[in-house]
Amino acid sequence: MKLSLKTSESFNEVMKLYLPTVYRIAFTRLKNAADAEDAAQDVFLWYFKADKTFESEEHRKAFLIRCAINRANSYASSAHARHTAKGELLENMTEISCDNASETVLKTETQREVLDAVMKLAPKYRTVIHLFYFEDMTIAQIAEVTDSKESAVKSRLMRAREKLKSTLGGYEFD
Repeated sequence: MKLSLKTSESFNEVMKLYLPTVYRIAFTRLKNAADAEDAAQDVFLWYFKADKTFESEEHRKAFLIRCAINRANSYASSAHARHTAKGELLENMTEISCDNASETVLKTETQREVLDAVMKLAPKYRTVIHLFYFEDMTIAQIAEVTDSKESAVKSRLMRAREKLKSTLGGYEFD
């Protein structure tokens, strides 16, 4: 099954499905909501202009993730990014629903603590952590979209976990 914008699928449907993923990847790299929004818009503009045919949804997702990583890296190294103050890290945290208000506060604080620690990691570590834990990608898939060897991805993931473990103390990352 070939997937293309020229077939019956809608650009809006694709954007609705993958915008959260693209945005989160950009935000993980850029640490700024406005910059992540700009990067996500650029990714979908590239997608629309590319008018590529994809072999599967996984192929389309890999293309969009690769574009998101590239755009975020380009933006992060731009003169604008070097001269712009970084935004709030916790602006776009999702709300947790719990029956007990104290549980909600505890979970939110824990999330903030973990998010802060992840955002302090070097970009190469943040990227693999995000793709592995939040996008449920395999090491092989991460290697493909980051143009890295699997051994490099494994090494970055291991180092990132070690850094997070030392920063966060008692948390376990499996």
